[in-house]
Amino acid sequence: MKVGVLGTGVVGQAIATRLVQLGHEVCMGARNSDNEKARAFEKQFLPKGTSGTFSDAAAFGELLFNCTNGAGALDALKAAGEANLAGKVLIDISNPLDFSNGFPPSMLTPSTDSLAEQVQRAFPRCLVVKSLNTVTAKLMVEPQSLSSGNHDMFMAGNDAGAKAKVKELLQSFGWKHIVDVGDITGARGLEMYLPLWVRLYGQFQTATFNVKVVR
Repeated sequence: MKVGVLGTGVVGQAIATRLVQLGHEVCMGARNSDNEKARAFEKQFLPKGTSGTFSDAAAFGELLFNCTNGAGALDALKAAGEANLAGKVLIDISNPLDFSNGFPPSMLTPSTDSLAEQVQRAFPRCLVVKSLNTVTAKLMVEPQSLSSGNHDMFMAGNDAGAKAKVKELLQSFGWKHIVDVGDITGARGLEMYLPLWVRLYGQFQTATFNVKVVR
């Protein structure tokens, strides 16, 4: 499958690398085509891995990942181009955290909204699925590295077919337990979990942790 990864940071690098390892063709997108991190990814993984602008990556991918900073996510997706997003599944990993006043961060969205919902409203022809935003980058692609994978990943989105595709991809990453929390409004809970995640990170002094729903 051809996959476009928007974002060149730790999350984008982890997702793109794992996808190439699984045999997918990946284009990593950045704001500028000469982005050093994107170029380094391409140099390491050609021919399966290539790079370009956000627009290049969005046009290339049959399925897309938004791995950009939450504060800049909408601008990045606008740069990717509405026509390039239309009809495609977009896995939104970004979190609306504001670190401008230091630690701990505040939320950029109210409790009655979420960044994923804002993305879905801005690009109504795109099939947005919120997922993977509740764990650190390593666990996103290597869930078995913690408790043999016996912990939960969540997802939310309006389209059942899109969520089925995301579930299949998550399973290929190694996720055994995937919890569907409903339509895109479920992203509010997934994003609002992040202030707790940040506090736990500060308490544990490690990002290698996750949650398990026990019933």
